[in-house]
Amino acid sequence: MKLSFYIAGRYLFSKKSHNAINIISLIAVCGVAVGTMATVCTLSVFNGFQGLVADMFSAFDPELKITPVKGKVFDPSAGRLPEIYLLPEIECISESLEDNAFIRYKDKQVPAILKGVSENFDEQTNIRNVLLDGTFKLRDEISNYAFLGLGLAVNLGVNAGFVYPMDIYAIKRKTQVNLANPAASLNHDYAYIGGVFRINQPVYDDNYLIVPLDLARQLFDYGNEVSALEIKLKPNAAINRVQKEIRKLAGDGFSVKSRYEQQEAAFKMFRSEKWLSFLMLCFILLIVAFNIIGSISMLMVDKQADIITLRNLGANNRIILRIFLFEGWLISIIGAFTGIASGILLCLGQQHFGWLQLGVQGTFAVNAYPVVIEAGDIALTFLAVLTIGFLSVLYPVWYLSRKWLR
Repeated sequence: MKLSFYIAGRYLFSKKSHNAINIISLIAVCGVAVGTMATVCTLSVFNGFQGLVADMFSAFDPELKITPVKGKVFDPSAGRLPEIYLLPEIECISESLEDNAFIRYKDKQVPAILKGVSENFDEQTNIRNVLLDGTFKLRDEISNYAFLGLGLAVNLGVNAGFVYPMDIYAIKRKTQVNLANPAASLNHDYAYIGGVFRINQPVYDDNYLIVPLDLARQLFDYGNEVSALEIKLKPNAAINRVQKEIRKLAGDGFSVKSRYEQQEAAFKMFRSEKWLSFLMLCFILLIVAFNIIGSISMLMVDKQADIITLRNLGANNRIILRIFLFEGWLISIIGAFTGIASGILLCLGQQHFGWLQLGVQGTFAVNAYPVVIEAGDIALTFLAVLTIGFLSVLYPVWYLSRKWLR
């Protein structure tokens, strides 16, 4: 095997009797390298966008969220739920109550999703980092404060610090709607505008209004109930292990979801697009492999005299076949290493210098294409290239061996 590998290396780098074989071999190496580089860069860009979306959701979505499987609300003091508060891996737990409401400011009115949160909500999320205006403070000695998504604030024409409060309405749960006097079927309260946030996700920016938990309970006619417990873990805590432990304590009546599971549809779309792109790039690499087939085929024809010499020296057909198999695999390996190295360098350059811009600055959440290199993607790309290169060499060597090695 060492002899076959040595001769294959000499054939790859030595000058052939026909210069076209050298050119085709070089084209084959470059083709594999470019295809591999494109695969690494494409997967890294998808990782970057997925990480960007995860960071956006992290300003609002908790690391773990407990919700009831049936119904809208539950009592956080029921069953074994209080034991969750005592888990050592948990840094803080925020209670929230969420339902539909109606908001009016002067002559403008819009429907919204009202989310009542406890005082430690800012500790559990990064809400302070996404405030465009105002300071996160849910209440003072006199007033309650509300925080609106950017789209909701634009529809109402409001901003932080406006003098007049906005009116908040919610349908009374325990009474029937009075058609003669619909206003009597509504709970009403008000809150001053504390700030405006932007998550860069329309589901939040266009719909959500954050208020103190007590105000939400009053509007929705609830006592101690909440719609979710939102959990922040301590640094380096194992999310999967804590999630399993919380599920045991909560029981079958509750759903415990991680941040990715809370936005499952969005992240599934990213993963589907990523692996579809990977399959398309593998198909391109398969087309590039025809250059390897051409190079090996011409090399076997060019080295007929060497084959006869090797056989006269005692080399059997197995040794000779290995020479050309290793020749094709060397092309794939060199192309793979070159492509991976080039792809990593390009991605690192994009991370630090932002060569490829998304558009006019300020239009998007980031100015340059985000990239994140993952070791698993590099390993998978390398394995795919080697597999395609391995399979592409088998047929020409087998076919031509039947013709030349009899």
